[in-house]
Amino acid sequence: MFANLWEKRDTIKQDRSPKSYLGTAVRNRCLNHLRDNKKYSAGMLEIEGLGETHAYNEQDHLIEDELKEKIEEAINSLPERCRKIFLMSRMENKKYQEIADDLKISVKTVEVQMSKALKTMRDKLTEYL
Repeated sequence: MFANLWEKRDTIKQDRSPKSYLGTAVRNRCLNHLRDNKKYSAGMLEIEGLGETHAYNEQDHLIEDELKEKIEEAINSLPERCRKIFLMSRMENKKYQEIADDLKISVKTVEVQMSKALKTMRDKLTEYL
């Protein structure tokens, strides 16, 4: 980051706080790195010994099962169209444009439906957040 800062020293505005600039620059570089290196799966990280190692106990499994059940209930409580859009987005990892094309609706409709779905999910799962 400091090498990058040195290279851009002529284009950086002097009125900006150096601490603020560095914090933002480091954060953005980290996010870019994560975005560009998504090719590493969790399984690959485990092989390399970089993944999280956590021994689950019986209580963890019970909590996990309860949470899965509550998530399923929350999803099933959504109106049919809203549920379909939510599942396409979150389970099938489709982009809003792809969902809109598949369902022959506008992207704005997808955005509105996702907003409703996420609000409902937050409300129903508040105790787990």
